[in-house]
Amino acid sequence: MSFLRRRKGKASNQEVKVVEEDEKKDIDRERKQREERERRRRCSCIDSCCWLIGCICSTWWFLLFLYNAMPASFPQYVTEAITGPLPDPPGVKLMKEGLRAKHPVVFVPGIVTGGLELWEGHQCADGLFRKRMWGGTFGELYKRPLCWAEHMSLDNETGLDPPGIRVRPVSGLVAADYFAPGYFVWAVLIANLARIGYEEKTMYMAAYDWRLSFQNTEVRDQTLSRIKSNIELMVATSGGKKVVVIPHSMGVLYFLHFMKWVEAPAPMGGAGGSDWCAKHIKAVMNIGAPFLGVPKVVAGLFSMEAKDIAVARAFTPGFLDKDVFGLQTLQHMMRMTRTWDSTMSMIPKGGETIWGGLDWSPEGYYNCSAKKLKNNNTVAYHNETPDKGSMKGINYGRMISFGKDVAAEHSSKIERIDFRDAVKGNHLANTTNCDVWTEYHEMGVGGVKAVADYKVYTAESTLDLLHFVAPKLMARGEAHFSHGIADDLDDPKYQHFKYWSNPLETKLPNAPDMEIYSMYGVGVPTERAYVYKLTTPASECYIPFQIDTSAEGGSEDSCLKGGVFLTDGDETVPILSSGFMCAKAWRGKTQFNPSGIRSYIREYDHAPPSNLLEGRGTQSGAHVDIMGNFALIEDVVRVAAGATGEELGGDRVYSDIFKWSEKIDLQL
Repeated sequence: MSFLRRRKGKASNQEVKVVEEDEKKDIDRERKQREERERRRRCSCIDSCCWLIGCICSTWWFLLFLYNAMPASFPQYVTEAITGPLPDPPGVKLMKEGLRAKHPVVFVPGIVTGGLELWEGHQCADGLFRKRMWGGTFGELYKRPLCWAEHMSLDNETGLDPPGIRVRPVSGLVAADYFAPGYFVWAVLIANLARIGYEEKTMYMAAYDWRLSFQNTEVRDQTLSRIKSNIELMVATSGGKKVVVIPHSMGVLYFLHFMKWVEAPAPMGGAGGSDWCAKHIKAVMNIGAPFLGVPKVVAGLFSMEAKDIAVARAFTPGFLDKDVFGLQTLQHMMRMTRTWDSTMSMIPKGGETIWGGLDWSPEGYYNCSAKKLKNNNTVAYHNETPDKGSMKGINYGRMISFGKDVAAEHSSKIERIDFRDAVKGNHLANTTNCDVWTEYHEMGVGGVKAVADYKVYTAESTLDLLHFVAPKLMARGEAHFSHGIADDLDDPKYQHFKYWSNPLETKLPNAPDMEIYSMYGVGVPTERAYVYKLTTPASECYIPFQIDTSAEGGSEDSCLKGGVFLTDGDETVPILSSGFMCAKAWRGKTQFNPSGIRSYIREYDHAPPSNLLEGRGTQSGAHVDIMGNFALIEDVVRVAAGATGEELGGDRVYSDIFKWSEKIDLQL
């Protein structure tokens, strides 16, 4: 029996081994199955991604094929099928009326809309000779952002080219016809002028390096001399017909500077004589003119923000301040744009006299929900004073307020500590660890606190603020621009070029037969003042101020949206800046318009496109999109063909610009 038991025990051990081997095989099989399933899952994920990319690419190429294969009239056919027959473009309409090209036309582009190309650069820019650094596809911005920012910056001491870098404006009509592929600026207007007979010899794009101060475009590139020569040539070759000049945005200020430069004696000016403009210019048709500045520029210089950027900065806290993929976005943009002296030309001018003080503004209690009743001719804007309770605290005169409550409080209840003599120090960060330098790092904690403790800034104190936070920019800018109001325009000091782009410190030319227009959009919410807060540090190097996007007015009618007080305008320039000079300061013979040049206001009420097929629309009043506005284009083409302002119908006004202008106490 014992023998049998021993054999049984042996058999039992063998069975255990068999079981163990079976278990190992099962485990190995399960592991292999799991690995296979995981591999298949990964392959399936990769396959799905490849299929998705393939589908997108195939769809894109198919749509591109259809776009190139379909008749050119097909999109118009689809649009007309949905919306009804489209009106003829202005050029076609006026050609049918018998209008033909008469006066040569000069275009003056604004800031950022003109193309810039590379002529000399550092090693990182190899292969980019005469490639666009600004405009076009912006391909180099995506491929090598730090190299791009380096080459787009100017010297922080001189405001001219940094050593070893030459970026120059693109020449010809292509310089600003399109800002980027498919995004027109001047192209639609050029096409409509061509309909009545214009061609390149009768149209001239006065391209310039919009980063430079206006006088430095002459110092470095002789741009003002080239504009003078080209206008003289166009007048001579057209049988003595004067030119119609069409500046847009900052180009308005640039051409204002040109008109004083061309009259002034050498070497500061062009030595054309006091009658040069009278002999060569029929009309100046200013589009989206920032005559008196743009509050949005203050926010840009102060914190590198506007309304949309502020929302993005609040939505992703710290993301734009951090070192993302080697690029601290806001800091690099601030460093770059603070070398562009031209931005100084658009800082609000006229101080509290124009823009309002701590407890008043020309717009008063503007109603952001006001309903407009359109007329074909003049005033049709109903903006009655709303209930004071719902509009309490709205005061556009406070351009920057630290805190929503401060923006609403009466000035007598605000305790302010002057920042001008504050001691800068206690650096925000160790600048040696910062990939990018901004002047805020030198300003330190003490300086930042002093700025916030002052609490409220008007247009006048905003200049002091910018001197405090951006001393190098403002030191250069003071030599080239001025933002005040002239005491006596006969004072010899106003013959200096720094005053020529400020319409409140210079006279219009002695050209009584010339006409000057201010043409701009209305009905688009436009930035006018800001509520700020201190920034929570998100990195070693950060911008310490940001728009407080949590500040809301509390009702749909409120003008306070996302920390920004909105008013009427063209989305970029408030009506007050675009319209005041032609509504009052230049109306008739004044010290600013001694020869009595006729001035006209032409407002274009904004109507967004009704569907995607209309693109950016033909009735837009937005700052750039207005360049495709059919009513504006028709006005321009008619004047180029010989019409006068009276023949256009004189003023066309939808806003309260005349009412607001009367509230401004300016010695005329």
